[in-house]
Amino acid sequence: MGGGGFAIDAPSNGFDGKITLSVIITCIVAASSGLIFGYDVGISGGVTTMVPFLKKFFTDILRRNVVGTQVNMYCVYDNQMLTLFTSSLYLAALVSSLAASKVTTAMGRRNTIILGGAIFLVGAAINGGSKNIAMLIFGRILLGFGIGFTSQATPLYLSEIAPPKWRGAFNSGFQLFIGIGVVAAVCINYITAKHTWGWRLSLGLAVVPAAVMTIGAFFITDTPNSLVEHGNIDQARKALHKIRGFSIDIEPELEELIKWTEIAKSVQQEPFMTIFERNYRPHLVMAFAIPFFQQLTGINIVAFYSPNLFQSVGLGNSGALLCAIILGLVNLASILVSAAFVDRFGRRFLFITGGILMLFCLIAVSAVLALVTGVDGTKNISKANAILVLVFLCFYAAGFGMSWGPLTWLIPSEIFPLKIRTTGQSIAVGVQFITLFVLSQTFLTMFCHFKFGAFLFYAFWVKLMTLFIIFFLPETKGIALESMHIIWGKHWFWKRFVKEEVDNNNLP
Repeated sequence: MGGGGFAIDAPSNGFDGKITLSVIITCIVAASSGLIFGYDVGISGGVTTMVPFLKKFFTDILRRNVVGTQVNMYCVYDNQMLTLFTSSLYLAALVSSLAASKVTTAMGRRNTIILGGAIFLVGAAINGGSKNIAMLIFGRILLGFGIGFTSQATPLYLSEIAPPKWRGAFNSGFQLFIGIGVVAAVCINYITAKHTWGWRLSLGLAVVPAAVMTIGAFFITDTPNSLVEHGNIDQARKALHKIRGFSIDIEPELEELIKWTEIAKSVQQEPFMTIFERNYRPHLVMAFAIPFFQQLTGINIVAFYSPNLFQSVGLGNSGALLCAIILGLVNLASILVSAAFVDRFGRRFLFITGGILMLFCLIAVSAVLALVTGVDGTKNISKANAILVLVFLCFYAAGFGMSWGPLTWLIPSEIFPLKIRTTGQSIAVGVQFITLFVLSQTFLTMFCHFKFGAFLFYAFWVKLMTLFIIFFLPETKGIALESMHIIWGKHWFWKRFVKEEVDNNNLP
């Protein structure tokens, strides 16, 4: 988006290559690691509305859920142990995502994806067979470790292996598979909800996407960047030929990768110290701000607790799960829209358009709930008004799916120079998970006390983050990873931090 004079066009270095069958298959297999993240997001909220699950682990919520025993619809599911069931995963994911920086550097992108998938698989099996809350939480922690590793490695893998011209579309594949995982999970919840063992099947079936992506990862090559980083030049050459096309002269790109790898290795300073240098201030700010803002859109809270929300407003268990399916399908469709247009219209256009749509919908949802449930939340809401809430949340999910969903994984994976790329990605993922942990642990209590105002809380942040994008994010579409430093030197604000580096034009 070119508004305001802050979008910057910078040329690619010409290493575009072709969209080969090999690069498509490779990226699909790698992006499928998003299935485990999406499956968990979709399965958690639905499971917490299942009567057999509540009867076994959360009997006090079941008592409050009986008609006539609870006067405030916003407070039915306010239980810290229940939110710990969801949020413990993201605390574990935070820890593993920070450790994943060194693991990804040492083991490579592909092997880190395999490690994450294997850990997630074990956690899913434990969750499906849980006998008590302690076992349930332990399984969730293992799921978190798995998601932390894959969420750090996969966006890097996709950005490094995709042709620069189509990097946005290929990187969107991770969010697309997250969306597929969400839809699959809510559909499974809808089917299993009526059975006493349904919650076990819902949680245990997480082993399926974990097995699919883990086994698939064994059959793909690591990225040329990672192979060069480990000194496997011949393997990197073969990988480049395979993914760029055998008719393409890949030697210039290989030489460029070797050059930047040598520069990165010549820097003796610890990457976690390097990233705090003045030259990398723009990168660091984006690594913190973009994932932080993404969680403050409220999307994952809506995804986790939409079944609880729709059941609270009177749609019943089956109706609530059906609404969750609809939201998931809308989000999935909007991710496809993002993939189709991100490399044509750019990242800024989608960020800003999606932000405006989300802002309007959050205000609308808050207004509807305020008018029909009253200030204290004690008035009954009609099914017609509940459906109106669903419609606004669908447009809200569409706004997120075309913007902050896929782009939050894309931007941090493409803006960092090689010497701090894995570190920057770890920080970005870590910020996302710590924010998600805090929000998921506090949302039901906030929903109980803020009532409809909870949606205004998120609306405020959506407005702020949209302004942030307008003023501070330069356009990155079509720019090769090794040429990305150019955009900061031309930006009205960030050029003051990177001017010396751009003038020298020697370092990434």
